[in-house]
Amino acid sequence: MRVRAKTMAVANTAQAAAVPEWVLKFMDAIDTLEFDEGFAPLTEDTDMFFGTAHIHGVEAIKAFFVKIDEPLVIRHEVLEFWTAGDGVRLLRGEATMAKKSEPDRVVRAPFMHIFYLADEDPVRVRELRITAGPLQTDAVM
Repeated sequence: MRVRAKTMAVANTAQAAAVPEWVLKFMDAIDTLEFDEGFAPLTEDTDMFFGTAHIHGVEAIKAFFVKIDEPLVIRHEVLEFWTAGDGVRLLRGEATMAKKSEPDRVVRAPFMHIFYLADEDPVRVRELRITAGPLQTDAVM
């Protein structure tokens, strides 16, 4: 019950905001697999939850994205961004992707990122939670 109350408090205080440059750089890093500036907010203490996968530390997170995105031509687009109290940042977007071996077979997948910031100057991500998909809604209905 305590988790639900905290979630409801965040939901009631989230405000739409302009997408910060660090978020755009993070998305670009995932698309290009060039992690320099884009992954600067992540640390060895950052935890990422991608669906059911739990990945700990920036190097393991990089390796995870290489594993899932290297076979793809992918582009992430941020559609909405919100800020909430306690360093919570919410992002909704859409990924357009195709296998490099089948570049004409393009699919789109919605995604949601929840960033829990440890610090904002400079930005440091304590935890990141990502949900993605479904790729084909009719496949799950």
